[in-house]
Amino acid sequence: MSNILYGIKRFLKNKNTVTIIAIVLSLVIIYFAYNARIKKATEPQLVPYALQDLAPRTLITTEMVGTRKVPGSVITPNVITNKNSIIGMYVSNKVQIPKDSLFYRNTLLTWDELPSSLYENIPEGNTIVALPVSIETTYGNSIFEGNYIDLYYSGRDTDGKILVGKFIESIKVLAVTDTAFNNIFEKTSDMGQPAYLVFSVPEEMHLLLRKALYLNGGSIYPVPRNAEYSKNPKNTRISSSYIENLILNQTVNVTSKDLSGVSIREIENGNTQGGEQ
Repeated sequence: MSNILYGIKRFLKNKNTVTIIAIVLSLVIIYFAYNARIKKATEPQLVPYALQDLAPRTLITTEMVGTRKVPGSVITPNVITNKNSIIGMYVSNKVQIPKDSLFYRNTLLTWDELPSSLYENIPEGNTIVALPVSIETTYGNSIFEGNYIDLYYSGRDTDGKILVGKFIESIKVLAVTDTAFNNIFEKTSDMGQPAYLVFSVPEEMHLLLRKALYLNGGSIYPVPRNAEYSKNPKNTRISSSYIENLILNQTVNVTSKDLSGVSIREIENGNTQGGEQ
């Protein structure tokens, strides 16, 4: 017995033997680790997914969530795998979850985590605009909060000819509301009737829009773009200097300084000279 133990000790003390054993063990570990990784990446796992399109600020209910098996390689740390942790959450006000999509942690919020106001992150110097819309002009409720859209102008030029063209481009939609300014997508999966498209633009564009809306025969309507347009938005800008000048030539700017000493009756009568007579 002692001879056997002595032989084993000598065998293990041999450097070549130790090296071979270490290599074999390393290969075995790599083999099993690789197989485990392949199995995890290819073995289907059950995950929840959206049974319908989910608009921003939608409360997620059981009827909106299904489960299906997907390859393990699809499941990243951001993917939610527990259906119960989705029910009762709200879709972020910044995204829309498409039908058949998996649920990601950065797209769901609790009610307390949702912004208390739709307008709290308006850039400095911007002004809110509520553009009147209908189910038709929103393309059957196809414009959502967070989308970037263009505004087109239709009216007549100075010669009385019909004019239609892109007016202002790359405007971020803050909300789509009903007549009481309730977000039509909030707290429900049922889309209501849109009455206003709410967004903000720099003050000079806001004044230009107001003038365009007040012109006889002029109208402004939104045009949605594809998903890429919203993912990579450009700066909001006036697209047509011709339309801008057409509107400016038919209107004037009135400031508080201009109206100093002028009564409402004088304004209504067209007398804005002010001062003593």
